[in-house]
Amino acid sequence: MEAYRDGDASAFESLYARHRAPLYRYIRRQCVNSAQADELFQDVWMRLIAARERYTVTAKFTTYLYRIAHNRLVDHYRASDRREVPLNDESLEDTAPLYHSEDSPDDALARSRRATRVRTALHSLPPEQRDAFLLHEEAGLSLEEIAQMSGVGRETVKSRLRYALGKLRRRLTPED
Repeated sequence: MEAYRDGDASAFESLYARHRAPLYRYIRRQCVNSAQADELFQDVWMRLIAARERYTVTAKFTTYLYRIAHNRLVDHYRASDRREVPLNDESLEDTAPLYHSEDSPDDALARSRRATRVRTALHSLPPEQRDAFLLHEEAGLSLEEIAQMSGVGRETVKSRLRYALGKLRRRLTPED
């Protein structure tokens, strides 16, 4: 990010390539539909581009990027007067391919069903717990990084994550 800030356009390409997929999954798993996720995803990158000249290193770049995404999601749901993410069939779409060439059709179907159960369980979590879980699992952020970007204490994040994991374990079977 520092290289990009200093005018190296190819540095942005590297950042985008490295963070594109996990950032999109984080946003997509919190949106009603893919069109909404696409719009928010693009907006996060546009905000990053707009802020590049003001960028200073205060944390890992990943923390900075997900803070922008988190704030954008919060703003989006405030504007739409919604705290909860509505669950519908489209919101259960996977964000990664379910069929791999080495899979049999039965394996692909089983994987699809497991993925749907996991996504349904994720959407059943309270927003703060879902956000902590996705930031930890999708973005790979530490408890300290999540606390820093969400503006709460480390112990609060730890509790949210613990409750999220407990609820997910109760809702999912071992094969999920």
